Amino acid sequence: MANDKRLIVGLGNPGPEYKDTRHNVGFRVAQMLLHRLDASARREHQALVGWGVHEGTQTGVALPQTYMNRSGHAVQPLCAAYDLDVSDLLVIVDDLHLDVGQLRLRPGGSSGGHNGLADIAAQLGTTDYPRLRIGIGNDYADGAQAEYVLSPFTAQQADTMQEVLIDAANAALLFVRDGMEAAMNRYNS
Repeated sequence: MANDKRLIVGLGNPGPEYKDTRHNVGFRVAQMLLHRLDASARREHQALVGWGVHEGTQTGVALPQTYMNRSGHAVQPLCAAYDLDVSDLLVIVDDLHLDVGQLRLRPGGSSGGHNGLADIAAQLGTTDYPRLRIGIGNDYADGAQAEYVLSPFTAQQADTMQEVLIDAANAALLFVRDGMEAAMNRYNS
């Protein structure tokens, strides 16, 4: 890691109608992290951003306000403004390809068809940025993907997800403290 700062970005869509949807698990983890860091978010570079200190490291938490498919339009300017290398960034995102509640950390890779990740890669000019994927399952009919990601979890899934989101927040803070490899070893399921 190139810096004494880290930036954790939770992806989601702004607005109350999206608050509890599957697509907004990144926002939910980011909000937990803001609370844990006792950080107040303010608007900058098309995101809500709060800074705190975790184990001696300046740690920013961002919630892009650009809507999911344009997430990179907030992430790239934040990285530039704070002189962050992509290795100092952790993007938290929902993933249809993982079972509900499964966590997967990776140091880089393809977007896997996720428009938010694709836009970040396009704006940063690389796919080599760390990400934490949170499984939301893929139990939807052909052609119903958009409705599925924009719907809430079932009651049973919501109970599971509450614990998973706490684990995701813990994984993000482990990334800040000890790096990606340590977080992957502990939290990849």
